[in-house]
Amino acid sequence: MAPRSRRRRHRKPPSSVAPIIMTPTTIVTPMPLTPSKLGPSIDTLGFFSLDDNVPGLSQLILQKLNMKSYEEYKLVVDGGTPVSGFGFRCPQEMFQRMEDTFRFCAHCRVLPSGLSDSKVLRHCKRCRNVYYCGPECQRSDWPAHRRVCQELRLVAVDRLMEWLLVTGDFVLPSGPWPWPPEAVQDWDSWFSMKGLHLDATLDAVLVSHAVTTLWASVGRPRPDPDVLQGSLKRLLTDVLSRPLTLGLGLRALEIDVRRIGGSTVHVVGASHVETFLTRPGDYDELGHMFPGHLGLRVVMVGVDVANGFSQSTSTSPLEPGTIQLSAHKGLYHDFWEEQVETGQTDHPDLVAAFHPGFHSSPDLMEAWLPTLLLLRDYKIPTLITVYSHQELVSSLQILVELDTHITAYGANPFMSLKPEQVYSNPNKQPVYCSAYYIMFLGSSCQLDNSQLEEKVDGGI
Repeated sequence: MAPRSRRRRHRKPPSSVAPIIMTPTTIVTPMPLTPSKLGPSIDTLGFFSLDDNVPGLSQLILQKLNMKSYEEYKLVVDGGTPVSGFGFRCPQEMFQRMEDTFRFCAHCRVLPSGLSDSKVLRHCKRCRNVYYCGPECQRSDWPAHRRVCQELRLVAVDRLMEWLLVTGDFVLPSGPWPWPPEAVQDWDSWFSMKGLHLDATLDAVLVSHAVTTLWASVGRPRPDPDVLQGSLKRLLTDVLSRPLTLGLGLRALEIDVRRIGGSTVHVVGASHVETFLTRPGDYDELGHMFPGHLGLRVVMVGVDVANGFSQSTSTSPLEPGTIQLSAHKGLYHDFWEEQVETGQTDHPDLVAAFHPGFHSSPDLMEAWLPTLLLLRDYKIPTLITVYSHQELVSSLQILVELDTHITAYGANPFMSLKPEQVYSNPNKQPVYCSAYYIMFLGSSCQLDNSQLEEKVDGGI
């Protein structure tokens, strides 16, 4: 490895790079998190960017969730405060308050506090998701809303059914794959493989007391069983998309998962999305994708990882067939220097970043640049996912300008099938998590070690 002082000589790229605006056993290692030098939080930037499109929306959210500040909100999403600590008197009040955070006119962007006495916000009767302050705004907005109304109806159902994941009443079904792994190439083949057993599992959830209580508490009619089963399937793909996308990367980049001592995957830029509700069994499917693997270590690294996740710097060999999940709070290039270069944790066989967002913000690009250059110069197999084709194009342009050797990119066969509504712009086309992927390995200008050292010492 190049000395630490050399790697720090990487310069920012030229202005042309500016963003274009498991197996039977899974172990969670019980060790405390150690804060590192933190950088820009994509969660924080995202929360306050809500006000750019709907002024005052961030404060409305905090008010409806009985919170005095963003720090209090962040403590909850990071896992530092239980959801039960919101102070709601009953489930009905909780669901009503959560729904109130979506109440603003989709056309004129007025909040409830800005309405005249003669107006009231009412939702679209088709999707039950988007609100308007009156018939005039709804008519004016219909050309935009009609394109997304049906998808937003799914979003409204999923938003409620997702509560079953929070409470643990919907546990993801898992088990050894009855098909050869190479036969499972996408969600269609995965669902075909699971077959009637999965349908029976989902049906059992739908007749459970938890679902009955949920729909008795939300103040709206309960949808038909086929609608609710479709929602459970979308939620299932949303959770399993991450481990199966990691499997896609391990396959495509030909990582040997039968290496003695186990293989290591680093998930960089991880946030509460990857860690807050993640349970040990959620990554079992990654293990089933590689029967006979000798252990898979998945380390989440990011400034927004949930506090409930543990940090492990162990380099002890894993037991065959086990998956170990752990986390480190901080920036990846700092983690590399403090943990990887010192031998306290294993060198990664694969690095993955789910929705890094470096294309969208100069602050995020600046924070990501040392990590991207590190991954390039150390020739670490890397997988990145993005939400949309537009993000794919923007991210590819940046990576090309950074001289990364892109080995593959395209639509992800294991993308989440759960549509994601743009909170402050509800009539914008919904996106899907990990819809596209990019893989790269090393530099497009391949240098031998002496040339690399000369280039690093002289600046880039």
